[in-house]
Amino acid sequence: MAQGTVQVTHTGTSRWRRRTGEYASLTAALEAAADGDVLTVAPGTYRENLVLHRAVTLRGPEGSVGSVRIAPVDGVPLTVRASAVVQDLHVEGQDSAAPALLVEDGAPELADLRIVTRSAAGIEVRGAARPNVRRCTVDNPAGVGIAVLDGAGGVFEECEIVSAGQSGVSVRDGAHPRLERCRIHHSSGAGLSITGEGSGLEAIGCEVYEIKGSGIQVTARASAHLTDCTVHRTSADGVTLDTDAVLTLADCDIHDIPENAVDLRSRSVLTLTRSTVRRFGRNGLSVWDPGTRVDANQCEIHDSTGDYPAVWVSDGATVILDSCRVHDVPDAIFVLDRGSRADVVDSDLTQVRNTAVSVSDGATAQLDDCRIREASTGAWFRDHGSGGTLNNCTIDTAQTGVIVTKGADPTIERCTVTSPAEAGFYVSAEGRGTFDSCRVTGSDGYGFHVMDGCRTTLTRCRTERCARGGYEFAEGGSHGDGQGTGPVVEDCTSDESALRTATPPPPTVLTAAQSAPGLLGAVPAQRPAVPAAVEAPAEPVRTSGAVLGELDALVGLDSVKREVRALTDMIEVGRRRLEAGLKAASVRRHLVFTGSPGTGKTTVARLYGEILASLGVLERGHLVEVSRVDLVGEHIGSTAIRTQEAFERARGGVLFVDEAYALSPEDSGRDFGREAIDTLVKLMEDHRDAVVVIVAGYTHEMERFLTVNPGVASRFSRTITFSDYEPAELLRIVEQQAEEHEYSLAEGTGEALLKYFTELPKGPAFGNGRTARQTFESMVERHAGRVAQLAEPSTDDLTLLYPEDLPELP
Repeated sequence: MAQGTVQVTHTGTSRWRRRTGEYASLTAALEAAADGDVLTVAPGTYRENLVLHRAVTLRGPEGSVGSVRIAPVDGVPLTVRASAVVQDLHVEGQDSAAPALLVEDGAPELADLRIVTRSAAGIEVRGAARPNVRRCTVDNPAGVGIAVLDGAGGVFEECEIVSAGQSGVSVRDGAHPRLERCRIHHSSGAGLSITGEGSGLEAIGCEVYEIKGSGIQVTARASAHLTDCTVHRTSADGVTLDTDAVLTLADCDIHDIPENAVDLRSRSVLTLTRSTVRRFGRNGLSVWDPGTRVDANQCEIHDSTGDYPAVWVSDGATVILDSCRVHDVPDAIFVLDRGSRADVVDSDLTQVRNTAVSVSDGATAQLDDCRIREASTGAWFRDHGSGGTLNNCTIDTAQTGVIVTKGADPTIERCTVTSPAEAGFYVSAEGRGTFDSCRVTGSDGYGFHVMDGCRTTLTRCRTERCARGGYEFAEGGSHGDGQGTGPVVEDCTSDESALRTATPPPPTVLTAAQSAPGLLGAVPAQRPAVPAAVEAPAEPVRTSGAVLGELDALVGLDSVKREVRALTDMIEVGRRRLEAGLKAASVRRHLVFTGSPGTGKTTVARLYGEILASLGVLERGHLVEVSRVDLVGEHIGSTAIRTQEAFERARGGVLFVDEAYALSPEDSGRDFGREAIDTLVKLMEDHRDAVVVIVAGYTHEMERFLTVNPGVASRFSRTITFSDYEPAELLRIVEQQAEEHEYSLAEGTGEALLKYFTELPKGPAFGNGRTARQTFESMVERHAGRVAQLAEPSTDDLTLLYPEDLPELP
C-alpha cells in the first residue's frame, strides 16, 4: 500500500461480495465506506478533519504503531458519530477552541490512540455517546485531558493523561463515565473534576499524581465512587468536596499531600472504607459547615508532615470514625463550634504529639471503646458548652489523661488512665464534668486534680499508685448534698486509704459514701495546694523602714526608688484609712519592670515583696522567679499545670516572670506561651490578694508584649523603667564589691575604672551591674596571678587592686 493512501475493505453478507479499494484521502475513503468496512491507513500525515458517520473500522497498519498522524491545521481532527472502531492512530490538534477527538454519538471502540495536542480538550465525549476507550494516551498542556459532558458516559480502560493544562478528567452536566486502571498526572487543574447535579464518576484502580491543584474535586451536587485508587503528590488538597457533593472512597490511598488530604464543605458527604490517609501537610480530614459529614470505617490516618490536627471538624460538621487508627500526628481530632460533632468508636489514637481529642466552642465528641496511647493530652474539653461522652476508653502513657476547663461539662464513664506523667484527670478554670467509675493507675502526679471553683462530680472512681496523691481538691467540696463550690464525690477510693493514718477530712470539705462493707471507702484527706515539701522556718519579717533602707543603699536607681516609695506610701496610707473606718483607694500592686539585664530588677522585686509583707499586704513576701522555660510545657495542657504550680509556689509572695515577652513571640503560631498568659491572667483575677505578679524584660520587647496582650496590660498598675547604669554608678558598684571582699582600689584605679566603663561598648550584651561585678571578679583573678609570683607579699600586696588588674576592653 502506497504512502498516503487508504485501503478500504468492503464487506457484505457473503464472501463473494467482499472487495478492496484504495483512496488517496481519508475523506474519500470514508465517503465510500459502509457500515462494517475496514479502513487501513498507510503511514503518513493527514491534514484532514475526519468525521465518522458509519460503524466502520479506522486503523493504522499492523506493526507500525504511531505511524499515522491525523493533524489538520485547525478544527476538530477526528469526530465520531457512530459505533465505529478507531485504533492505532496519532491525533494532533491545534485549535484551542475545539477538542482533538470528539465523540458525539454511538458506542465506538477507541483503542491505542495517542493524542498530542494543544486543544480545548484531548478527548471530549458528549450527549448520547458511550465510547469504550482503551489504552489511549492524552498529552494536552493547553486544556482538559478528557472531558465528558451533557449526560454522556463511556468506559475508559488503561488510559493515561500525561499532561493537561486544566483538569485531567472533567465530568459535568450530568455525565457519568467509568475509569478503570487509568493514570492521570501532570495536570494544572484538578486531576479528576466532577461537577453539577446528576454528574457522576466511577473509578477503579486509578492513580492520580503530580497535580498542580486538587487530586479529586467533586462539587455542586455531583457524586463519585472510587475503589482501589491512589492520590498523591498534589500541590493543593488531595480531595476537595463542596456544595452537596457525595464521594465514596473504598480501599484508597491518599498520601504526600502538602495541604489537606481531604477537605469537605457545604453539606458534602464522604464515605471512607478501608482507606489510608498519610503524609499530609495540614489536616488529614478537614470537615466544615452544617450538614457536612464524614463516615470512616476501618481507615488509617497517620504521619502528618505539618503542625495541624489530623481530623478537623468545625462550623457544625460531623465526623464518624469506626474501627479507625490515627497515629504519628501533632493532634488527632479537633472538634470546634456549636453543632460540630465527632463520634469515634472502637478506634486507636496513638503517638500524638499534643492532644488526641480536643473539644471547644460548644462542640461535642463521643468516644466509645477507644484506645488513646502515647499522647501528651488524651482528651481536652476546653470551654463552656463543650462536652460529650468518653465511654469505656483507655488512655495510656499520656502526660495528662483528660483535661476539663472553662465551664466545659463532659461525661466520662468507665475510663481508665494508666501511667500519666502529670495527672489522670485535671479540671481547672471552672470546668465541670461528671466522672463515673473511672480509674487512674501509676500516675507520676495526681490521679484526679480538681482546682478551685470546679463543680465536678466523681462517683465510684478509683486511684492506685499515684505519686503525688490520688485526689487533689481545692476547698469547697461536698459529698453529694450539692453544697459548696468544689467537687461532689461519692464512693471513690484510693490505695492511699490503706496507707494513710491522717485524720479524715471534715464533711464540709470532702467525704465519700461507703459503697459496700469492707470497701476502702474514704477518699484521702485533702492535700495542700502545693506539694507537701518540708520548708525552712520563715525568717522574721523586717519593717518596711528597714527594707526601704536597703533599697536606698542600692547604687543608682533613683527613679525606681521614687516609684517604689510612692507605691509604699499609697498602700500604707490606705491601710491606715481602713483602720480609721475610711474608704481606701484601690491600689493594684502588680508591676511591669522594663530595662536591660543587670539593672537590679530582681533585687528590687525581692525588696518589694518584703515591703508588702511588712505592711501586711502579703502573707510571706517571698520571691519566686520564673521564666518561659518554667511555665511553658511541651504539649497542650502541661503549660496550664506548670503555670498553676508556679503561682501556688508564689502564694503569699511575689511571682517574678523574667523575660515575660518570650511568652508571646512575634511569630507565635501554635506556641504554648499563649496558654501560660491566659492561665496567669485568670489566676491573677481569681486570687488577686494572694500573689503579686511582676513581669520584666527589655523595654522595647515589653512594650510590644503589653500591646499585643491587652488583657495582661489592664491588670498592672504601673510600669517602672530601670535605666542603664552610668559609668560613675558602675564604679560605685565595684567599690562596694571590693569593700565587701576586703579589697581596696589603689591610687589611680578609680580613674582607670571610670575610663574603662566609659569606653566599654554598651551593646545588647551589656550587663550593667552584672558587668561591674564581672569586672571586679576579673580584677581579682588578675591580681591573684600577679601576687602569686611574690615570695613574701605584704598586706598591701594582698589587698590593693591596681589599674593593670583591669581586663582588656572587648
